[in-house]
Amino acid sequence: MSPSEHDLVELCRTLCSVESVIGNEGPIADFVVDYAASMGRGRWPLRRLGNNLVFGLPLRPSTPLVCLLGHLDTVPGDCPPAFIDGDRLVGLGASDMKSGLAIMLSLMARHEPSTLPVDLAFVFYDREEGPYLENGLGPTLESLEWRSKIDLAICLEPSANRLQLGCLGTLHARLTFRGRRAHSARPWEGHNAIHQAAPVLAKLAAQTPIPIEFGGLVYREVMSATLARGGTARNVVPEVFELNVNYRFAPGRTTESARAEVEALVAGAADVEFLDVSPSGGVPKGNPLVDRLVALCGRPPEAKQAWTDVARLSVLGIDACNLGPGEPDQAHQLGEFVPVSNLIEGLELFERFLSSGAG
Repeated sequence: MSPSEHDLVELCRTLCSVESVIGNEGPIADFVVDYAASMGRGRWPLRRLGNNLVFGLPLRPSTPLVCLLGHLDTVPGDCPPAFIDGDRLVGLGASDMKSGLAIMLSLMARHEPSTLPVDLAFVFYDREEGPYLENGLGPTLESLEWRSKIDLAICLEPSANRLQLGCLGTLHARLTFRGRRAHSARPWEGHNAIHQAAPVLAKLAAQTPIPIEFGGLVYREVMSATLARGGTARNVVPEVFELNVNYRFAPGRTTESARAEVEALVAGAADVEFLDVSPSGGVPKGNPLVDRLVALCGRPPEAKQAWTDVARLSVLGIDACNLGPGEPDQAHQLGEFVPVSNLIEGLELFERFLSSGAG
């Protein structure tokens, strides 16, 4: 491992050792600010909104503007010091997505803004792992008077250095089944709210992923029960039972259509409350920067079988894609890790892309 590769790995290890569970992003935001300041004050101009950080801005009117984005938060979990185990860097958020943050900071350290063939900006933001409306990227983008000038935004979400386009939309719906309370020795005197949910649960259990083609890629729509709550005692027939249903829907389907799919599943058997609805992300067409990324990756682009902030960027009319070193199947896992080789390969890939401009 070369000295520069060692620095990259150590930076990622340090980032993973800074606790930043959603809602507690202050320490890691401060770390990023201090790290950038160590490069030389003013090298990358900073705009800070709480724990949301924007470095860089458009410099040259005729030069493509690329924006790299990474969320600072992780899902809840213990955050012991990260460690290296062979080719694995193990730590909370290693794949999702502190390895992406390490690449972003390494690129900032390696380059002077005016020497690149593209203009470059970096956005670090909070609360991505929570509800759509609480995500820090929304107000951060709204604050950027130059956001319409972004030619391509790249979310360094875990994709194992494969270019992934679009993303699934997602919604969470709380289904409330209502019955009548009774003693469990005489259940006929009431109506069991849990039993009322049986037809809906049977429909969910019988569903298989539905392939949907969009933009030349195949996404799989899925609907799952993810949380259940009901009952007051072991010997009481419950009068209320709540079920959380998570629906992941393909690009091209509107949020209104997604809501209608859930309503059709329930068919009046329960009250439906939509708790969090996030749109799907579009697939860029005819963007030379995306074409260049496809060529550099050396493999066809893939569908993003998850939700990312590509969706939020698409709503604003900004072409966006997913490309990061983390392993998708490691996101939110116990013992989460990122392959060290992915980190090194990912930085090299971004270096080639930035040095090549749009052509």
